[in-house]
Amino acid sequence: MKKIVVLGSLNMDLVVRAPRHPQPGETVIGGEFQTFPGGKGANQAVAAARLGAEVWMIGRVGGDAFGEALLQTVRRDGVNTTFVRCDDQAATGVALITLDTTGQNAIVVAPGANMRLTVQDVQEAEAAFEGADLLLMQLESPLEAVEAALQIAHRRGAKVVLNPAPARPLPNALLTQVDYLVPNQSELRLLADGEVEIEAAAARLMAKGVRNLIVTLGEEGALLKTADFQEKLPAFPVPVVDTVAAGDAFAAAFCVALAEGKPLREAVVWGNAAGAIAVTRPGAQPSMPTREELEHFLKERQG
Repeated sequence: MKKIVVLGSLNMDLVVRAPRHPQPGETVIGGEFQTFPGGKGANQAVAAARLGAEVWMIGRVGGDAFGEALLQTVRRDGVNTTFVRCDDQAATGVALITLDTTGQNAIVVAPGANMRLTVQDVQEAEAAFEGADLLLMQLESPLEAVEAALQIAHRRGAKVVLNPAPARPLPNALLTQVDYLVPNQSELRLLADGEVEIEAAAARLMAKGVRNLIVTLGEEGALLKTADFQEKLPAFPVPVVDTVAAGDAFAAAFCVALAEGKPLREAVVWGNAAGAIAVTRPGAQPSMPTREELEHFLKERQG
C-alpha cells in the first residue's frame, strides 16, 4: 500500500438546490437542503483512501460539532488524523454551495480554522512523511504551511502534487518546486497572467518552470503537458448530478495511480474516470469512488 500525505482543508458543505444561481440582490426560492462533509483536503484524503492508499492528513478543525463530525467521517474511511488539530479559538470551515438544475455549482467558503494552520503545525507533523510516496496539497490553507510541507516532502523524498485551488497568484519559486501541478481552467489562466487560450496558458506556465502540468477541463477531459509531450485526454461522458468535488476526485485518483508507479498518461485517465463517477452522485465526500468502482468503470469504458 502506497502512502500519501494530504495537507488541506476540512469543511462542512451546506448545499441548497435551486432552479438557477441568484443574481446580486436577488432571492431565489430553492429546493432541498443538505449537509455533506467536504473541504478540498478532506475530499482528496477520503478519495485517496477509498482508492487504496494509506493516507495521513494535516489540517485544522474548530472545536465545534462540525469539526468532530468531519473527523469522524474521514476516520471512517481510514484516514489517519493524528495531525489534524482541533482549534478551540476558531470555527470549523464551512462552504455555502448552490446547485442549479444542471448540477453546476457556485460556492462561498468561510475557511475558519483551516486558515490557522501554522508552519509549526506542519513541522510537528513531520512523522507523517515517514515512508510517504507523495504529498498532495491545495490552497485552502495558508501558503506558508504549504511551503513548509513542500520542503519536508523534498527532504523525505516524496513527490509533490499541488492542486492550486482556489485560484490565487503563486510565486515562481513555489511553482518550480512542485512535481505535478493540477489546476482547472480558471486557475491555469490566473497563474498564466490572464492568458485565456488554454494551450498558450499552459505553455506560459511551463516557461515559468512548471515540470508537469495537468489541466482539468471538466466535460472536455484533461490536458497533460510535460517538457517532452502534450496530449488532451477526453472525459468519460456521464449524466451529471452534482459537479462539487469532481476536481478532488480527479486529483486523488491521479495521485494514487502516480504513487503506484503507473505511467503519467494512465494516471490522468484514472483522474478522468474518478471525476466522471463523482459527478453522477450528490455531495462531496459521499461521491468519491472506491477502488472497485473505479476499476469496474475503467474496464467497462475501455474494454
